[in-house]
Amino acid sequence: MFVANHLSWIDILLLSGATGTAFIAKAELRRAPLVGWLCTLNATIFVSRADRMAVTAQIAQLRDTLARDWPVTLFPEGTTGDGVTLLPFKAALLAALDPPPPGVRVQPVRIDYGSATHELAWVGDEPGQHHAARVLKRRGSFVATLHFAEPFAPADHGDRKAIATEARRRIEAL
Repeated sequence: MFVANHLSWIDILLLSGATGTAFIAKAELRRAPLVGWLCTLNATIFVSRADRMAVTAQIAQLRDTLARDWPVTLFPEGTTGDGVTLLPFKAALLAALDPPPPGVRVQPVRIDYGSATHELAWVGDEPGQHHAARVLKRRGSFVATLHFAEPFAPADHGDRKAIATEARRRIEAL
C-alpha cells in the first residue's frame, strides 16, 4: 500500500504510471466527467466522507483489494496540500491494515515537483477545471520526482494511528 503526500491530480498520473496503483478517492469523483470514467478503469475505491456509517464497508473493500495483491494508494491528508508542509493525516482507512492482509507492506512516498511546486499545487477552493486549465496552459517543462522511503510492515507499528504516524515520519524524512 502506497501512502503519499498529495499536491495535484498530476500525482495520480505519476504514481499510476510508475507503479500501476489504484487509488482511494472521494465518492464525488465517480460522477465527474472524464475523471470518473478514468477512475473506474483503475479499480478506484470510492469513499463517502459524508456517510460515517460507510467507513466499515470502505475499510473492508480496501482490505479485500490489498488481499488480492492489488496496489492501492492512500493520500492520508485527505486533500491536496502546498507541497511544502504535510497536512494532518487522517488514519481511518488505515484500519484496513489492522491486522494487515498477508504480505502487505506500507510504502511511504513523497511527491516533489521541485521549483514548479507552487505552480502545480492545487490549494484552496480553486475549481478543478480551472486548476487543470491553468496547469495545461503553463509553459515549459517541470521535473517530477517520486521519493520512496523504506517500506515497513504495518503489523510492526500497531494500530491505524501508529501506522499513520510512522508513514508520516518517513515521508517527512525524505
